[in-house]
Amino acid sequence: MASKVLNPLVIRRSFNISARVIRNSPRILSCSTHRYVLESYRPALRIAGQRRAFTTSPRLRFAEAQSSFDPRQAERESDQVDVCIVGGGPAGLSAAIRLKQLANEAGNEDFRVLLLEKAGELGDHIVSGNVVEPSALNELLPDWNSKDNPNRFEHVTPAKVDKMRFLTKTRTIPIPKPPQMNNHGNYIISLNQFVKWLGERAEEVGVEIYPGFAASEVLYTHDGSVKGVATNDLGISREGKPKDSFERGMEFHARTTLLAEGCHGSLTKQIIKKFDLRRDSQHQTYGLGIKEVWEVLPEKFQEGLVVHSMGYPLPSDTYGGGWMYHFGENMVSIGLVVGLDYPNPWLSPYGEFQKMKHHPLYKTVLEGGKCISYGARTLNEGGFQSIPKCAFPGGALIGDTAGFLNVPKIKGTHTAMRSGMLAAEATYDALTSTDEGSVFLYGYEDKLRASTIWSELKQVRNMRPSFHTPLGLYGGIMYAGLEAYVFRGKTPWTLKHGHPDHAATKTADQCKKIEYPKPDGKISFDILTSVSRTGTNHEEDQPVHLQVKDWDKHAALEWPKYKGVENRFCPAGVYEYIEDESKDLGVRFQINAQNCVHCKTCDIKVPDQDINWTTPQGGEGPKYVLT
Repeated sequence: MASKVLNPLVIRRSFNISARVIRNSPRILSCSTHRYVLESYRPALRIAGQRRAFTTSPRLRFAEAQSSFDPRQAERESDQVDVCIVGGGPAGLSAAIRLKQLANEAGNEDFRVLLLEKAGELGDHIVSGNVVEPSALNELLPDWNSKDNPNRFEHVTPAKVDKMRFLTKTRTIPIPKPPQMNNHGNYIISLNQFVKWLGERAEEVGVEIYPGFAASEVLYTHDGSVKGVATNDLGISREGKPKDSFERGMEFHARTTLLAEGCHGSLTKQIIKKFDLRRDSQHQTYGLGIKEVWEVLPEKFQEGLVVHSMGYPLPSDTYGGGWMYHFGENMVSIGLVVGLDYPNPWLSPYGEFQKMKHHPLYKTVLEGGKCISYGARTLNEGGFQSIPKCAFPGGALIGDTAGFLNVPKIKGTHTAMRSGMLAAEATYDALTSTDEGSVFLYGYEDKLRASTIWSELKQVRNMRPSFHTPLGLYGGIMYAGLEAYVFRGKTPWTLKHGHPDHAATKTADQCKKIEYPKPDGKISFDILTSVSRTGTNHEEDQPVHLQVKDWDKHAALEWPKYKGVENRFCPAGVYEYIEDESKDLGVRFQINAQNCVHCKTCDIKVPDQDINWTTPQGGEGPKYVLT
């Protein structure tokens, strides 16, 4: 099939190619994009010399909406790269940048590093506090904040004042902050903005970035090592039939595949199980972070103020805490993290967050302001004990997908970035020392253990699990204080985590029912109003990406014992039990997948573990702003 020149704007809009690449590309050939069916495609995806050429292939068959054609019978196009990175967060982008830095310094400009991101644009799915410790960033891009650098990251607010507070329902009690929470030299940022900026720096050094490409399958070689990943098919109806717009996914083969999916990644789950990467570690534990960004009145804004709180509104058997960061111009980041090992199925993390905002500590700042953004995401809390084996045949886990968050420090961006950089160095060494065969990144495991990531997490390893002891919240606070000020991680013991989060849930009849106040529409909001602030969008006529094999069976398992725990733990109104007299239970289980903000809470917390979070079509989900 002859190729023809296609309007570059169509290519740019479809593949999210930067304007700089379009201007410098001498020729862009016609293709079918991953979002719009033009023909069929076999991308060469070459970025050397700022050129991306696409060739066509007639091999892909399209089916009518009512056809019995099985889409899995269609051949997938493939592309071969040196390194494929799944996930465009701080870890994935840092790994990509470091790989290209090493290759370019060695004069190996043809070394191909390709990054796939399921969001429509980099940063769209990123949500975090975020007070960043710049140690890894200073090493990766030393001039990132230099006034002499025209491309510096400008959206930073130096942290100036730290406050730690214990809350009762009406009172605010100052308490000493642990030394790990000293933010001198750190910066308050929007991680959403930072990731977009980091993506631009990656493109500058030659990384091939493809937003809107949702990796949904791990590919293996004949010897069982990871061969790469495949993106999901598009144009499949809710009933699983190919529509007129059907388009087969694409395979990306790589000598090394780095998974940087963030907390509880869908491919990471498969890899950990296949290679038994948790054989020497404890199970992972999680928290759910719920966040809003407000524009507050100028007289209430205190630039650089960092506030953390414990206690109210959470009950004493539930781990968690709140934050409030003043950044930018009259902007305030406010949020609550709730440990997902909470026992009471009547508890709603979203409802607790709305209550927290009415506490005088927060309400006095928010009154008269405007909520402009909302987001939610799970985070790893297991720490040192829960770090799995991070290298596997053909690739590695990096960033929060491996669980490098420092919980007492409330920071993970610097460890995520550093892990990506270490993996990049080990990967480049391995690939340049041999030309064939599967690669196992022994060097990455060695570098991790010799790094500040390891020593930092080992030092605080006993602080989070101390809250699982019979002493409860107050005993945990006292023990954590001893660890912070006296023991400093030098104790000969390592505390274990309790039950996995889903197993910690008690039945509804064992717990006190919690009634949450009606939102006032000024400080607190109903859940659908909040979801509207995420920009979330999913095409409704596609397979439900929140996989439950039998909805009626799920309801029969969960409803009698937990009375609708799903619609309380979900921060986006995805799950409902609707009154239905035709059902034996009197209720019908409903999944509103179009509301999903990709937080992964359901996959983690559902008691019978029968919800499997998978990737929807690429480019869908939330479109966060300033999160």
